[in-house]
Amino acid sequence: MNLKTLHDTALAMVASGKGILAADESTGTIKKRFDSIGIENTWAHRRAYRDMLFTTPDFEKYTSGVILFEETLFDKALDETPIPKLLAAKGVIPGIKVDSGAKPLAGGAADETVTEGLDGLRERLEKYKAAGARFAKWRAVISISDDSPSDYAIHVNAHALARYAALCQEADIVPIVEPEVLMDGDNDIEACEEVTDVVLAAVFSELYAQRVALEGIVLKPNMVVSGARCSEQAGVAEVAERTLRVLRRHVPSAVPGIAFLSGGQSDELATAHLDAMNKAGNLPWKLTFSYGRALQAAALKAWGGKHVDAGKAAHQHRAKMNSLAAVGKWEKALEKVA
Repeated sequence: MNLKTLHDTALAMVASGKGILAADESTGTIKKRFDSIGIENTWAHRRAYRDMLFTTPDFEKYTSGVILFEETLFDKALDETPIPKLLAAKGVIPGIKVDSGAKPLAGGAADETVTEGLDGLRERLEKYKAAGARFAKWRAVISISDDSPSDYAIHVNAHALARYAALCQEADIVPIVEPEVLMDGDNDIEACEEVTDVVLAAVFSELYAQRVALEGIVLKPNMVVSGARCSEQAGVAEVAERTLRVLRRHVPSAVPGIAFLSGGQSDELATAHLDAMNKAGNLPWKLTFSYGRALQAAALKAWGGKHVDAGKAAHQHRAKMNSLAAVGKWEKALEKVA
């Protein structure tokens, strides 16, 4: 493990005013996105769509890295440039999703899962690194309900996250550590804070136990928000306050940065929450974004399979808004101007 390489890459991933585009949708997930705009889920359409994203004007100004699906890592842009080379030429770091998805947890509650993909990961990381990947991503999913999460579900997911992270660092690949407490329940924000608190404590305990160098990771957590089906939705200021409180409790200053997932929030709300936290200031780590749908939804709709320039314009706007939020300079009026 080369700690300097890992640390330098992690710092570049959370560079000021830049965020990480999550474009790692599996073939099944992107089918759902394409179904929403009436586009057939073919390799040609997937290639054209991702090429549109990666060639957006000012892409490198707002984007530090891109999480790729395996198909895309080994694919070529429309001009036949290998995707990792296209990104690297712009100064954007190529990354790769390495987990194989969340599966039902044996012995757990009905809605509890464990993320799989550790088998053969060491060998796959060597292949991904040779293809140009410099960081990786693994997502653990924790649900909130009357029966969950159990200590069991939290423990097995934290253990797998740390095992993955250790293997990545062995290969000089920066691990994005993503423990996501889902926001799709009917729970209030207090419950989300309580569960996020316990989950982050477990994750960092496992990272320590498995000798993961915190200087060479990027944390990708959920924000502390009300469940999507909760009748009372917390405001932006409360979300920022509670999220920062949990992070300060559990995330050591050795971690270079935190790149939030959007987790089903609307585009503008995800931006507003990030901005409010950065406006609070006096933070020991960089706070930025690693959004998927919240960066892509507007671009996907505008593109519609054929309107490339419109798709790029929508993507550029959303990336710019989040870039401003990452330095605490976003204002709602900027959305109306656009």
